[in-house]
Amino acid sequence: MTSARRLGLATVLIVFIADQLLKCWLLYGVGLAENGPYDLASFLTIVLAWNRGISYGLFQQGTDLGRWFLVVISFVAAVWLWRWMWREPRRFSVFSLALIIGGALGNGVDRAVYGAVVDFVHFHWGSFSWYIFNIADVAIVVGVLGLLYESFRPSTEKTV
Repeated sequence: MTSARRLGLATVLIVFIADQLLKCWLLYGVGLAENGPYDLASFLTIVLAWNRGISYGLFQQGTDLGRWFLVVISFVAAVWLWRWMWREPRRFSVFSLALIIGGALGNGVDRAVYGAVVDFVHFHWGSFSWYIFNIADVAIVVGVLGLLYESFRPSTEKTV
């Protein structure tokens, strides 16, 4: 296994496990649903939000058919991205793809197990309120930004 593939596999596992462990701890250890939100700072609150849609709450699904459709899409996307990652020689692209895969798997498992994605990080300042999100969401966004950066950067690595 090449070092790029090892990096990709490790990144997928770290993102997925960190995302799921934190969600489980907040739901079952802290009892976020029962005990309510926690202010970590004047601009940061840990609050439970069930997202039945995709990013930014788009395409909310209220039926089991919609829920399972999004589960299937999450896992199909993860498999497709995994194939791309496994063939990709550039380490930065592999890392970016792995972030997206780990996030997609984390949110996909949420949909399968809970019927919705567990979101909990809420940034706010005065009357400004940002979307509520989770580790998987951050990984996906950073991964997409990494792929965009890589696509506009002149290639310096040799491809095999």
